[in-house]
Amino acid sequence: MTYQTLLYDIYNDSIGVVTFNRSSRANAMNQIMLQELADLCSTLSNDDSVRCLVVTGSGDSFNSGFDLKDQAEAMPTGVKEWAPLLEADFKGIMSFWDFPKPTISAINGAALAGGFELMLGCDISIAADNAIFGEPELKFGAGIVAMVLPWFVGPKIAKEIIFTGEDQLSAQRALELGLVNRLVPKEDVLSTALALATKLSRMDPMVIQRTKRAINRTYEIMGMDAALRAALDIDIMIEGEGSDIKREFLHVIREQGLGNALKWRANRY
Repeated sequence: MTYQTLLYDIYNDSIGVVTFNRSSRANAMNQIMLQELADLCSTLSNDDSVRCLVVTGSGDSFNSGFDLKDQAEAMPTGVKEWAPLLEADFKGIMSFWDFPKPTISAINGAALAGGFELMLGCDISIAADNAIFGEPELKFGAGIVAMVLPWFVGPKIAKEIIFTGEDQLSAQRALELGLVNRLVPKEDVLSTALALATKLSRMDPMVIQRTKRAINRTYEIMGMDAALRAALDIDIMIEGEGSDIKREFLHVIREQGLGNALKWRANRY
Protein backbone atom coordinates (compact mmCIF):
# COMPACT_ATOMS: atom_id res chain seq x y z
CA MET A 1 0.00 0.00 0.00
CA THR A 2 1.32 3.42 -1.00
CA TYR A 3 0.26 6.67 0.64
CA GLN A 4 1.29 10.32 0.50
CA THR A 5 1.51 10.91 4.25
CA LEU A 6 2.00 7.42 5.70
CA LEU A 7 4.52 4.64 5.32
CA TYR A 8 3.35 1.08 5.77
CA ASP A 9 5.52 -1.98 6.28
CA ILE A 10 5.10 -5.54 7.50
CA TYR A 11 7.33 -6.92 10.25
CA ASN A 12 7.66 -10.68 10.81
CA ASP A 13 4.76 -11.34 8.44
CA SER A 14 2.10 -10.45 11.03
CA ILE A 15 2.82 -6.96 12.42
CA GLY A 16 1.79 -3.85 10.55
CA VAL A 17 4.03 -0.81 11.04
CA VAL A 18 2.47 2.59 10.29
CA THR A 19 4.75 5.65 10.18
CA PHE A 20 3.50 9.21 10.04
CA ASN A 21 5.58 10.58 7.19
CA ARG A 22 5.40 14.39 7.24
CA SER A 23 8.60 15.09 9.15
CA SER A 24 8.93 18.57 7.62
CA ARG A 25 5.66 19.45 9.41
CA ALA A 26 6.45 17.47 12.61
CA ASN A 27 4.10 14.79 11.22
CA ALA A 28 1.10 17.09 11.63
CA MET A 29 -2.19 15.65 10.44
CA ASN A 30 -3.81 17.15 7.37
CA GLN A 31 -7.01 16.03 5.65
CA ILE A 32 -5.05 13.72 3.32
CA MET A 33 -3.47 11.93 6.28
CA LEU A 34 -6.83 11.55 7.97
CA GLN A 35 -8.33 10.02 4.83
CA GLU A 36 -5.35 7.70 4.46
CA LEU A 37 -5.58 6.60 8.10
CA ALA A 38 -9.23 5.72 7.60
CA ASP A 39 -8.43 3.75 4.46
CA LEU A 40 -5.47 1.94 6.03
CA CYS A 41 -7.33 0.94 9.18
CA SER A 42 -10.33 -0.25 7.18
CA THR A 43 -8.11 -2.38 4.96
CA LEU A 44 -6.06 -3.87 7.80
CA SER A 45 -9.14 -4.61 9.91
CA ASN A 46 -10.09 -7.19 7.31
CA ASP A 47 -6.59 -8.56 6.74
CA ASP A 48 -6.25 -11.71 8.84
CA SER A 49 -2.49 -11.83 8.30
CA VAL A 50 -2.07 -8.65 10.40
CA ARG A 51 -2.35 -9.46 14.08
CA CYS A 52 -0.98 -6.29 15.66
CA LEU A 53 -0.35 -2.70 14.57
CA VAL A 54 2.57 -0.46 15.59
CA VAL A 55 2.38 3.27 14.88
CA THR A 56 5.31 5.69 15.03
CA GLY A 57 6.58 8.94 13.50
CA SER A 58 9.33 9.82 11.06
CA GLY A 59 12.13 12.19 12.04
CA ASP A 60 12.14 13.64 15.53
CA SER A 61 8.37 13.85 16.18
CA PHE A 62 5.64 11.32 16.77
CA ASN A 63 2.71 13.54 15.79
CA SER A 64 2.21 17.24 16.53
CA GLY A 65 -1.54 17.32 16.02
CA PHE A 66 -3.48 19.03 13.27
CA ASP A 67 -1.68 21.08 10.64
CA LEU A 68 -2.08 24.71 11.69
CA LYS A 69 -0.56 25.99 8.45
CA ASP A 70 -3.33 24.24 6.53
CA GLN A 71 -5.91 25.86 8.80
CA ALA A 72 -4.35 29.28 8.31
CA GLU A 73 -4.47 28.86 4.53
CA ALA A 74 -7.99 27.43 4.36
CA MET A 75 -9.54 29.59 7.12
CA PRO A 76 -12.79 27.61 7.57
CA THR A 77 -15.55 29.64 9.21
CA GLY A 78 -18.88 28.77 10.79
CA VAL A 79 -20.28 25.47 12.00
CA LYS A 80 -21.18 24.32 8.49
CA GLU A 81 -17.55 24.45 7.32
CA TRP A 82 -16.00 23.24 10.57
CA ALA A 83 -18.29 20.27 11.27
CA PRO A 84 -17.05 17.88 8.52
CA LEU A 85 -13.41 18.80 9.23
CA LEU A 86 -13.70 18.08 12.94
CA GLU A 87 -15.69 14.89 12.33
CA ALA A 88 -12.79 13.69 10.15
CA ASP A 89 -10.29 14.82 12.79
CA PHE A 90 -12.14 12.85 15.46
CA LYS A 91 -12.31 9.71 13.33
CA GLY A 92 -8.57 9.92 12.66
CA ILE A 93 -7.70 10.41 16.33
CA MET A 94 -9.81 7.40 17.35
CA SER A 95 -8.52 5.15 14.53
CA PHE A 96 -6.40 2.99 16.78
CA TRP A 97 -8.83 2.88 19.71
CA ASP A 98 -11.50 1.58 17.32
CA PHE A 99 -9.14 -0.75 15.44
CA PRO A 100 -10.19 -4.33 16.30
CA LYS A 101 -6.65 -5.65 16.79
CA PRO A 102 -4.02 -4.61 19.37
CA THR A 103 -2.28 -1.30 18.66
CA ILE A 104 1.04 -0.06 20.06
CA SER A 105 2.30 3.51 19.76
CA ALA A 106 6.09 3.84 19.52
CA ILE A 107 6.51 7.46 20.58
CA ASN A 108 9.82 8.67 19.19
CA GLY A 109 9.28 12.38 19.93
CA ALA A 110 6.65 15.03 20.59
CA ALA A 111 3.04 13.84 20.82
CA LEU A 112 0.88 16.94 21.05
CA ALA A 113 -2.77 17.97 20.68
CA GLY A 114 -4.49 15.54 18.29
CA GLY A 115 -1.30 13.48 18.17
CA PHE A 116 -1.38 13.15 21.96
CA GLU A 117 -5.03 12.11 21.86
CA LEU A 118 -4.29 9.58 19.10
CA MET A 119 -1.45 8.14 21.18
CA LEU A 120 -3.83 7.75 24.13
CA GLY A 121 -6.15 5.79 21.87
CA CYS A 122 -3.52 3.12 21.25
CA ASP A 123 -3.75 0.06 23.51
CA ILE A 124 -0.13 0.23 24.68
CA SER A 125 2.43 3.04 24.44
CA ILE A 126 6.24 2.80 24.44
CA ALA A 127 7.87 6.23 24.68
CA ALA A 128 11.32 7.69 24.30
CA ASP A 129 12.56 8.92 27.65
CA ASN A 130 12.98 12.41 26.16
CA ALA A 131 9.55 12.58 24.47
CA ILE A 132 7.16 15.38 25.38
CA PHE A 133 3.39 15.39 25.53
CA GLY A 134 0.57 17.85 25.90
CA GLU A 135 -2.67 19.56 24.96
CA PRO A 136 -1.75 23.11 23.80
CA GLU A 137 -5.06 23.87 22.05
CA LEU A 138 -6.47 26.40 24.53
CA LYS A 139 -3.30 28.49 24.24
CA PHE A 140 -4.35 29.48 20.73
CA GLY A 141 -8.10 29.59 21.23
CA ALA A 142 -8.99 26.13 19.92
CA GLY A 143 -11.04 23.38 21.54
CA ILE A 144 -10.27 19.71 22.15
CA VAL A 145 -11.42 17.37 19.38
CA ALA A 146 -11.21 14.07 21.29
CA MET A 147 -11.62 14.61 25.04
CA VAL A 148 -10.04 11.30 26.02
CA LEU A 149 -7.59 12.60 28.63
CA PRO A 150 -10.08 12.68 31.56
CA TRP A 151 -10.70 8.95 31.04
CA PHE A 152 -7.04 8.29 31.82
CA VAL A 153 -6.19 10.73 34.61
CA GLY A 154 -9.43 12.02 36.12
CA PRO A 155 -10.81 15.56 36.11
CA LYS A 156 -8.24 17.36 38.30
CA ILE A 157 -5.17 16.44 36.28
CA ALA A 158 -7.04 16.67 32.96
CA LYS A 159 -8.28 20.19 33.71
CA GLU A 160 -4.82 21.35 34.74
CA ILE A 161 -3.21 20.00 31.56
CA ILE A 162 -5.98 21.22 29.24
CA PHE A 163 -6.77 24.58 30.87
CA THR A 164 -3.09 25.61 30.94
CA GLY A 165 -2.37 24.36 27.42
CA GLU A 166 0.44 22.20 28.80
CA ASP A 167 2.76 21.24 25.95
CA GLN A 168 5.93 20.25 27.81
CA LEU A 169 4.69 17.28 29.83
CA SER A 170 7.77 15.12 30.33
CA ALA A 171 7.95 11.45 29.49
CA GLN A 172 8.58 10.66 33.16
CA ARG A 173 5.43 12.55 34.21
CA ALA A 174 3.46 10.81 31.46
CA LEU A 175 4.65 7.48 32.87
CA GLU A 176 3.66 8.49 36.42
CA LEU A 177 0.19 9.45 35.21
CA GLY A 178 -0.28 6.14 33.41
CA LEU A 179 -0.37 7.73 29.96
CA VAL A 180 2.43 5.49 28.66
CA ASN A 181 3.47 1.98 29.64
CA ARG A 182 7.23 2.27 29.66
CA LEU A 183 10.15 4.54 28.78
CA VAL A 184 13.22 3.53 26.82
CA PRO A 185 16.07 5.40 25.09
CA LYS A 186 14.88 6.95 21.84
CA GLU A 187 16.94 4.59 19.71
CA ASP A 188 15.18 1.60 21.32
CA VAL A 189 11.58 2.79 20.97
CA LEU A 190 10.65 1.01 17.76
CA SER A 191 12.55 -2.21 18.52
CA THR A 192 10.90 -2.41 21.96
CA ALA A 193 7.46 -1.85 20.44
CA LEU A 194 8.11 -4.50 17.78
CA ALA A 195 9.27 -7.01 20.40
CA LEU A 196 6.07 -6.45 22.36
CA ALA A 197 3.99 -6.65 19.17
CA THR A 198 5.66 -9.98 18.41
CA LYS A 199 4.44 -11.32 21.76
CA LEU A 200 0.92 -10.09 21.09
CA SER A 201 0.94 -11.57 17.58
CA ARG A 202 1.44 -15.02 19.09
CA MET A 203 -1.82 -14.82 21.03
CA ASP A 204 -4.92 -16.41 19.56
CA PRO A 205 -6.26 -13.60 17.33
CA MET A 206 -9.89 -14.34 18.11
CA VAL A 207 -9.29 -14.26 21.86
CA ILE A 208 -7.17 -11.09 21.95
CA GLN A 209 -9.50 -9.19 19.63
CA ARG A 210 -12.57 -10.10 21.66
CA THR A 211 -10.74 -9.25 24.86
CA LYS A 212 -9.88 -5.79 23.48
CA ARG A 213 -13.53 -5.42 22.59
CA ALA A 214 -14.54 -6.38 26.14
CA ILE A 215 -12.22 -3.75 27.68
CA ASN A 216 -13.36 -1.02 25.29
CA ARG A 217 -16.97 -2.00 25.89
CA THR A 218 -16.44 -1.35 29.61
CA TYR A 219 -15.66 2.29 28.82
CA GLU A 220 -18.63 2.50 26.46
CA ILE A 221 -20.91 1.31 29.28
CA MET A 222 -19.45 4.01 31.53
CA GLY A 223 -20.49 6.56 28.91
CA MET A 224 -17.23 7.27 27.10
CA ASP A 225 -18.73 7.28 23.60
CA ALA A 226 -21.54 9.65 24.56
CA ALA A 227 -19.12 11.94 26.43
CA LEU A 228 -16.69 12.09 23.50
CA ARG A 229 -19.56 12.84 21.13
CA ALA A 230 -20.80 15.64 23.38
CA ALA A 231 -17.30 17.10 23.66
CA LEU A 232 -16.89 16.98 19.88
CA ASP A 233 -20.20 18.82 19.45
CA ILE A 234 -18.95 21.51 21.84
CA ASP A 235 -15.68 21.79 19.90
CA ILE A 236 -17.63 22.22 16.66
CA MET A 237 -19.47 25.12 18.30
CA ILE A 238 -16.18 26.62 19.61
CA GLU A 239 -14.56 26.51 16.18
CA GLY A 240 -17.75 27.56 14.42
CA GLU A 241 -18.02 30.67 16.54
CA GLY A 242 -14.28 31.26 16.52
CA SER A 243 -12.17 32.97 19.16
CA ASP A 244 -10.31 36.26 18.83
CA ILE A 245 -7.12 34.58 20.05
CA LYS A 246 -7.26 31.93 17.33
CA ARG A 247 -8.05 34.46 14.61
CA GLU A 248 -4.99 36.47 15.63
CA PHE A 249 -2.85 33.34 15.90
CA LEU A 250 -3.80 32.21 12.38
CA HIS A 251 -3.23 35.75 11.10
CA VAL A 252 0.33 35.66 12.44
CA ILE A 253 0.88 32.26 10.79
CA ARG A 254 -0.26 33.65 7.43
CA GLU A 255 1.74 36.84 7.68
CA GLN A 256 4.88 35.75 9.56
CA GLY A 257 4.99 31.95 9.54
CA LEU A 258 4.32 29.25 12.12
CA GLY A 259 7.56 29.83 14.03
CA ASN A 260 6.67 33.46 14.75
CA ALA A 261 3.12 32.47 15.60
CA LEU A 262 4.40 30.02 18.21
CA LYS A 263 6.60 32.78 19.67
CA TRP A 264 3.57 35.09 19.72
CA ARG A 265 1.61 32.41 21.54
CA ALA A 266 4.41 31.81 24.05
CA ASN A 267 4.69 35.54 24.81
CA ARG A 268 1.01 35.66 25.75
CA TYR A 269 1.64 33.23 28.61
